[in-house]
Amino acid sequence: MPQLTPSEEKAVVSAIAAAEQRTSGEIRVHLEKKCAPDQAYAEAVRWFEKLRMHQTQERNGILFLLAPESHAFAVVGDAGIHSRVGASFWDDVREAALAHFREGRLGDGLVAGIHLCGEQLHEHFPFDGKTDQNELSDEISRNA
Repeated sequence: MPQLTPSEEKAVVSAIAAAEQRTSGEIRVHLEKKCAPDQAYAEAVRWFEKLRMHQTQERNGILFLLAPESHAFAVVGDAGIHSRVGASFWDDVREAALAHFREGRLGDGLVAGIHLCGEQLHEHFPFDGKTDQNELSDEISRNA
C-alpha cells in the first residue's frame, strides 16, 4: 500500500477542517509505520488516549489510524459519538475508506471516512459559534 502524498495529506487536513466547521466534534488522523492488522483497533485506542482525544468536552472525538505498510486501518469514536451512532456506523466508515484503499487511493479513503464522520458529528453535535472551539490539532500525527 502506498504512503500518503503531500497533496493527499493536504486534502485530508482540509477535510478535517471542513467537517469541524460544522460541529463541536474533533477528528484526527494518525499514521503508523507498522502495525499488525489484527492489532489496529487496539493501537488506535492507545493513540486515542495518547493524543488526549478522550478529553474533549462532549466526548465526541474520532481517530483514524492508518499503517499503510502493514495494511492496517481502524477508526475509534469516543463515548459521546458512539452512543449516538452505534457500532454499525463504524463498520460503514471503515468500508467506505477501504473501498478507496483497495484501489491505492489512501487520501480519498480517509477523506470519504472523514466526510461520513463529519455528517454524523454535525447531526448530533452541531457547531455553536459562541462556545465551540477547535480543541485538538487538525494536523496528521505520525509515529512513522
